Formats: sequence, structure tokens, C-alpha cells
Amino acid sequence: MKILDAQTDEAILAEIGRRLTRRRLAQQLTQAELAEQAGIGKRTLERLEAGLPAQSSTVIRIFRVLGLLPGLEQMLAEPSIRPLEAAARKGKARQRASGRTKSQQHEPWSWAETE
Repeated sequence: MKILDAQTDEAILAEIGRRLTRRRLAQQLTQAELAEQAGIGKRTLERLEAGLPAQSSTVIRIFRVLGLLPGLEQMLAEPSIRPLEAAARKGKARQRASGRTKSQQHEPWSWAETE
């Protein structure tokens, strides 16, 4: 099953749980072994594999043991800054988002009538 924007959070968590279970089994690890290597409780791993929410630090620990951290690096790669943008900022990174600007309402443009 693919993870899609239209899915509910619960459906996505359930799919993540299924995928983690398959990855664990592919590496011949029991729940107890993975939990011990990740430094979490076996019940916490059971809940995560069942599709229940977990702390991000727990997910990171499991990803580390299963060798999935490189996938996080790809998914959350550092945004690249265009050279002209970097020059305009004088090498400083953005600290805030400007938010979305509202489009200004203008009257439709038309040719001026000549009289």
C-alpha cells in the first residue's frame, strides 16, 4: 500500500507499522531483540507496529537499528540555496517564513477608449 496525502493519520501510522514489522522480520529480529537494541520497551515496539502513535525519538532509535536513517536523510535533505539568493542574504540563513501574501484585487485591465 502506498502512503498518500489523502489517507488519514491512522491509516498512515498503520502502514508505517506494517512496513517496520516487515523490515524487522527481513533482518531476522524478534520484537524483543529490536526493542533491546533500540533501548525501548517491547510493548512500545508492539504499539508502533500496531499503528499506534510513538515519540519521534522512539522512531529514530528503531530507524537506527534497522538501518533506515539514510532514508531520512534523503527525505529531509537540506534545502539548497541558489547563488543569487545567498548573495542577497549575504550568506545568512532564513530565520522566519514570510507567510503567504494575499493577491491584490485589481479591476480587469482594458484598453482606454478613445473619443
